[in-house]
Amino acid sequence: MKKRTNYYKDLSADYSKPGLVSEELKAKLIGDAEAFIALKEATLPQIGDDYTTAQIELENKEWWPTHCEALRQGRGDLLTGEYRDDLVYLCQDGPFYGLGEQKEREQHWWALIAQPGVTMCWPIVQFWSEFVHFEWKCVDDATNETLAKGMVCWVRRGHRGGCYFKSEQLTFYRDVFAAPELLTLITT
Repeated sequence: MKKRTNYYKDLSADYSKPGLVSEELKAKLIGDAEAFIALKEATLPQIGDDYTTAQIELENKEWWPTHCEALRQGRGDLLTGEYRDDLVYLCQDGPFYGLGEQKEREQHWWALIAQPGVTMCWPIVQFWSEFVHFEWKCVDDATNETLAKGMVCWVRRGHRGGCYFKSEQLTFYRDVFAAPELLTLITT
């Protein structure tokens, strides 16, 4: 039998279930997210001797917990900052090209998965080169009900490149559009 994997064993924080990240680490990760976004270059950097796939994979592992914390805190400003301006985003409501097309729809998704009383978790995350594959679910803290779940592949060229391709299958069970009061909780 194949040995089970702890997907977070080499990462700075574990987002596989609620309650595993300290308040101090949460604050540090938000600061790290801002710093990583500031490193994004105007032109997608080339992979080569000075920017290898190994370096990109290492940077993606460093970035991953910052992404999780930004989502849990409803930081749409940071989440948008992770994308390149020419993002291609394939999903059942897409395809979306560039940052403008998916903006309104994605705000509803963020509002639903970051709403008070709900915790988003990522039980599986895998890295290879510039690819980040993960599965997520949102759990109601009171009922343990799954509100939504999904499987995603990001193509992220490390801190210098950011995410230029995203493919996602998502399923919402309880709501598909956020109430106006939930939308006001998302930082834009």
